[in-house]
Amino acid sequence: MIELYHCTDTRSFRALWALEELGLPYRLHLLPFPPRAHAPDFLALNPLGTVPLLIDGDVRMTESAAIPHYLAERYGPTPLAVRPDEADYGLWLDWLHRSEATLTFPQTIVLRYSQHEPEGRRLPQAVGDYTQWFLSRLRHLTRALADRDWLCAGRFTMADLCVGFALLSARSLGLEHKFSPEIQAYWARLSTRPAFLAACAAQAKSEEKP
Repeated sequence: MIELYHCTDTRSFRALWALEELGLPYRLHLLPFPPRAHAPDFLALNPLGTVPLLIDGDVRMTESAAIPHYLAERYGPTPLAVRPDEADYGLWLDWLHRSEATLTFPQTIVLRYSQHEPEGRRLPQAVGDYTQWFLSRLRHLTRALADRDWLCAGRFTMADLCVGFALLSARSLGLEHKFSPEIQAYWARLSTRPAFLAACAAQAKSEEKP
């Protein structure tokens, strides 16, 4: 059975949501955040001390945008993947990688220097600068959604899932009021998907366990 090591509403949510979209059986291990500080035994499994960690037989993966890609290819065929012979294959790959490298990365700086660092080490200028970085990149998402409901191939894919996590993270940082009408509508479509709701329920259930 696939195993997923996860912290609530962190990057590993991409992997959890992908498992639910594909209907795959899995075992969820919920860890305190950050696990490298609060779950030292986890370092034996992942020396980086980060989530996600997905274990699928001999396969171990720690990159949150790569895992949905892997799952869709490994357990397909599925409409959640875009095939190389489809016109939007390159666009699909671009959004998969943009979701993490361009949209999620600046949010990690904002989160660290606004919440996780001790008071004396917090950096308001870095928070402001990287918030603006994220928002400026988000404008490309607005443009992409001007004439479509989903990012590529005329359907919901793992690219939407990966970008959707970036929006979930932005909401946790209190940035949803900056969403354009197109992004607000896109988020409404994403956040009402049964698999998204199932992933939220799965992590909530794990939080309740002693």
